[in-house]
Amino acid sequence: MTNLASLLAVSARTHGGRTAVRQDETALSYAQLDDASARMARLLHVDGVRPGDRVALVLPNVALFPVAYYAVLRAGAVVVPMNPLLKAREMEFVLRDSGARTVVTVPPYAYEVAQAAADTGTGSLVIGAATYDTLLSAVAPMPEVADRAADDTAVILYTSGTTGTPKGAELTHRNLLGNARTSVETLFRLGPDDVLFGGLPLFHAFGQTCALNAAVAAGAALTLLPRFDPQQALEIIRRDGVTVFLGVPTMYTALLNSVVREGSGASRLRLAVSGGAALPVEILHAFEREFGAVVLEGYGLSETSPVASFNHPDRPRRPGSIGLPVRGVELKLVAADGTAVGPGEVGEIAIRGENVMKGYWNRPDATAAACHDGWFHSGDLARVDADGFYYIVDRKKDLIIRGGYNVYPREVEEVLYAHPAVAEAAVVGVPHEVHGEEVAAVITLRDGARATAEQIRAYVKERVAAYKYPRIVTFTDHLPKGATGKILKREIVVEVPAGS
Repeated sequence: MTNLASLLAVSARTHGGRTAVRQDETALSYAQLDDASARMARLLHVDGVRPGDRVALVLPNVALFPVAYYAVLRAGAVVVPMNPLLKAREMEFVLRDSGARTVVTVPPYAYEVAQAAADTGTGSLVIGAATYDTLLSAVAPMPEVADRAADDTAVILYTSGTTGTPKGAELTHRNLLGNARTSVETLFRLGPDDVLFGGLPLFHAFGQTCALNAAVAAGAALTLLPRFDPQQALEIIRRDGVTVFLGVPTMYTALLNSVVREGSGASRLRLAVSGGAALPVEILHAFEREFGAVVLEGYGLSETSPVASFNHPDRPRRPGSIGLPVRGVELKLVAADGTAVGPGEVGEIAIRGENVMKGYWNRPDATAAACHDGWFHSGDLARVDADGFYYIVDRKKDLIIRGGYNVYPREVEEVLYAHPAVAEAAVVGVPHEVHGEEVAAVITLRDGARATAEQIRAYVKERVAAYKYPRIVTFTDHLPKGATGKILKREIVVEVPAGS
């Protein structure tokens, strides 16, 4: 079957008694998850949802998310996941743009959802702990999984909208099934005995494919954490015998800082997967030393389902590299004029394969701008070595041009992360009258550590070319982060000292 929901139907038949999802004291077996999603699919059908309709989910990482996710797909509808921390105005945009027929949520988010739903004429279904059993027991399960074509849209993921209003990336059943199976079979090598850490938001592509869909495809268990907290994460890793940790770099940094205070304790971890942003090599090595698990980096975007490249487990890995293209995917680097660039040169990553989105929902101009001749242009700058391994240099929009020289923030950040006092760092460009842009570093320090701006500048100056080191260094208690924990450079405001 080509419906993404078939992953759950197959695992329910094969691994019915095994734990599928755990959230604290709540645990659902594959048989229970399948039954609950089949009943919710019927509930949605009774509510008027038909194949092709869009159904929004405003849910954190709780057991209801996979129930509702596979229910929508089982009914043949399209999932539109939303960050539950959005405000009504932001939700309203997604509901209106997607044309969602209804939205499923839980009581903590019902107020904002109700406002957005009322303003857009969208139906809503609020499911609380007290009403969950009553609602589902009142309907018979929908036994069949709706037949969908491989190129039918399964999920619409709204991008962060860094260059304007958010755009909905249409991911097909083929996109998501292929990426999940590739992750299970060739990247993570998952089996039914594996336990995956579910701290990545499930409304995001990384969490959906690499945690939820991969776990279900393998008959493995997914243990959920509604909101990432390093101490709670360590407790879950120990308590549930997590074997595969999935996270973004800031999660690795936070875990290591917690380990310094508490110790890692006994761990069954065999693999840690990092994506979403470049993982500093110093953090990678420190995590491996502490947990005894290999860390493999990958790369992808919402528009690519998301995995496009990975450090494959059966080949020598290269710390600092995003690896090689995954099965069914091609990568190339292109210059601004679209011509290919050679090994060692910097170019924009272009991606072609079974993982690339159908397009942006109702945005043909945006689709045409991003997709040329079957290739999706990512906006990420990279270089490739003679063996075909790719290395992210930076986002095209994050490139700093100082006095005519290109400065790639990621290179400077790698040096900063090697400083013993630095916990997190972000390098950004700020306007400058003479140089056009100046390099600025915004830093959080490790607990109990001290460092001055002059010490940081001197440390970096010794390790990079003179035009690259940050003339401006500021300190902060917290760097702004998005839903996945990725540092949001667009929200960083740097106060430029007089005379800089």
